[in-house]
Amino acid sequence: MKAVVFGIHGQDGYYLNNILQKNNVQVIGVSRSEGNWVRGDVSNRTFVEELIRNHQPDYVFHLAANSTTRHDALFENHETISTGTLNILEAVYRYSPGTKVFLSGSAMQFENKGLPIDEQTPLSASSPYAVARIQSVYAGRYYRNLGINVYVGYFFNHDSPLRPERHVNQKIAIAAKGFTCGRQDKLELGNIDVQKEFTFAGDVMKAIWILVNQSDVFEAVIGSGQAYSIKDWLDCCFKKTNKDWRDYVIIKKDFIPEYKILVSNPKLIKSLGWQPEVSFIQLANLMMEDK
Repeated sequence: MKAVVFGIHGQDGYYLNNILQKNNVQVIGVSRSEGNWVRGDVSNRTFVEELIRNHQPDYVFHLAANSTTRHDALFENHETISTGTLNILEAVYRYSPGTKVFLSGSAMQFENKGLPIDEQTPLSASSPYAVARIQSVYAGRYYRNLGINVYVGYFFNHDSPLRPERHVNQKIAIAAKGFTCGRQDKLELGNIDVQKEFTFAGDVMKAIWILVNQSDVFEAVIGSGQAYSIKDWLDCCFKKTNKDWRDYVIIKKDFIPEYKILVSNPKLIKSLGWQPEVSFIQLANLMMEDK
C-alpha cells in the first residue's frame, strides 16, 4: 500500500507517518519546507496531479495548513486548504478514483455556543480559516457524490513536543523549562480561564487511521471530549519545576479570547473503537520532558 501525505513536516504528519510505516504503508511525504520529503505545494495543481497520477496511492492525507484564524492569513488559508483540497480531489477523480482521501477539518469551523460540538453542529464562517475549512468540507461532499471515498476529521486542540512555540501550550511548556534554567524574563499570556482540549497528536492520528479504514462514517469530530483551562495547564507544567507560575506570568488585562470553551462530543469516532490513550497529565509530562 502507498499513501501521499501533504503536510508531512508538521506534528500531525510526523505521527501519521509513524502509524503508516507500522502498517507497512509506503509514505510519499510532501512539504514546502526543507527535509527528506518531496518538496512541493498542495496549491500547485500541476504538481498535485503529477504526484497522484504517477503514484496511484491507496490513501491521500491533506494535513497541510497554517492553523491561524488571523485575517492576514486569508489568502494562505485559501490556497493551502481550499485550493489544495480541490487539487487533490480533482486529481484523484481523474487519475486515481480508488484512492481514499482524508481532509483535516477544525473545531474552529463550527458554531460555538459553549456546548460540546459534534457532527450535527452548524458550521460558522467566523474567520478566514473557518471559511477555507468549510469550503474544503463542501468540496469533499461534492466529490463523495461523484464516487470518491472522502473522509473528514474535525480536529480539536491537540498537542505534542513537536508543536511550534507560537501555540500557547508549547509556549508555556518551554517557558516553564526555561525558568528552571535561570530564565529571567516574564511570560505574557491572555485569558487563562479559557477552556479547551489537550489531546495528544499521536492519538488523534490513530483516530484518522481508524476512520479511513471503514466505510460507514465519513465525517467525524475527533477530540477527547474533556476540557481544561490554560490555568490548569500552567499548574501542571510548573508543578514539574517546583515553581509557582504566578511568579513568572503576566496576564494581559484587555485580552479578548476567541472563545471561552471549545470542547468536542467524540461519541461517533469512539463508536468506531477509538479512545485517546495519553491523559492531560501525561501530555504535560511529555512536553516538559522533551529537550
